[in-house]
Amino acid sequence: MMELLPQWLATANARGFAAPPQALPALLDAARGRTDLRPAALTFAGPRALWLARLNPDWRFALRATPGGGTALPGSDATERVRGLWHEGLFAERVTLLASLRARDPAGARELLASTWATERAEDRLMFLDSLRTGLEAADEPFLEQALADRSRNVRATAAELLSALPHSALAARMAARAATCVSLDRTLAPPAIAVEAPHECDAGMERDGVVAKPPAGRGERSWWFGQLVEAAPLSTWPTRLAGRTAEEIVALPVSDGWRNELHAAWCRAAVRQRDGGWARALLGAPTAPEAGGPGAVSLAERAKLLGTLGAGERAEWVAGFIATHGMSEAFQLLGMCGVPWATPLGRAVVDALNIARDAGSYPWSFSGVMGLAERCLDPSEAGRLDGLLAIPDEPEDASPGAGGYWAEAFQRLVTTLRLRAAMAAELGAGS
Repeated sequence: MMELLPQWLATANARGFAAPPQALPALLDAARGRTDLRPAALTFAGPRALWLARLNPDWRFALRATPGGGTALPGSDATERVRGLWHEGLFAERVTLLASLRARDPAGARELLASTWATERAEDRLMFLDSLRTGLEAADEPFLEQALADRSRNVRATAAELLSALPHSALAARMAARAATCVSLDRTLAPPAIAVEAPHECDAGMERDGVVAKPPAGRGERSWWFGQLVEAAPLSTWPTRLAGRTAEEIVALPVSDGWRNELHAAWCRAAVRQRDGGWARALLGAPTAPEAGGPGAVSLAERAKLLGTLGAGERAEWVAGFIATHGMSEAFQLLGMCGVPWATPLGRAVVDALNIARDAGSYPWSFSGVMGLAERCLDPSEAGRLDGLLAIPDEPEDASPGAGGYWAEAFQRLVTTLRLRAAMAAELGAGS
């Protein structure tokens, strides 16, 4: 039931319900233990949650999650109250205040941060700087350029990352120039191939722009520096550099001297950072591709991040094609990127793959994670399609002993949860 609470809260909030007063203590206790529940739980709880939080230290998170714990509300003196909280509040309150202000007034949040930047501790500067990810805009560039000279290496690195996500920033242009000198088109080969000449040193300018000089254990210096340059360069650099080719054509080019994986992995990171769906599609490739991945997808984590740049419908369609081709063994992480409830083609691909695994005679425990996701994410209307899977199947000779019975129990639990979710949604719908 706790696993279904996020969906219940989302539906209740969407339909304008408010929590009964007697339910507030249990609701706050649940949100105390699960940070992912807090935004929806506090919306559902309303102003009474703040009143209760002032009376019970266990619920103080509600004050931190609301800018000023209700003190930074609109009014004639709102600006003064915001500044007072910024200068005098606890660190957690200041982080929450900055994030909230950034969401509605990016320039105001930046000015507030700049007013005390020089006196903040390094670890606090890092947390505050991270809030600029929300509403990142060209007007942030001067402040972020100043942060490139910060005393803290982590602050400098974060500032460089944010600047590289602004494709027209001066840092992006500097990184593009550096990366372009490392990558060229070798027309002497047939077909033409990409040639890579990784940097031979990491100079002071590169370090100032966020390139980490010392590689992790097991990585060569030149490949480490090269990957960082390509990751931070605007993806628009490459069609110009590589004879006007599209992203798909560039990704399809051979890469000389064993640099292919390094180059494509850096392009993957750039596509995610710059939220570039066109490059993400090129790097993902078709879901039916051999070896279960696109040319730049060096891991499931890379593929999942690339999927995150696509719209919900396209994401679900790609994962459905992946599962239909490759089964469930590598799909768990990809499924986590898909919206709830799963689109019909994705849900049916998951059920079909589970049915194939059942017929193969293996135990369902290997798929317990996917089963758990299906209980929360499969469209409840699909419950009727599962009725045929509730009986214990005839087991092939090479099946694991008793596997059919375990599969029948697993599908029964899935159907029961789907029907519970359907009843939950219907009950809230009737209430509205």
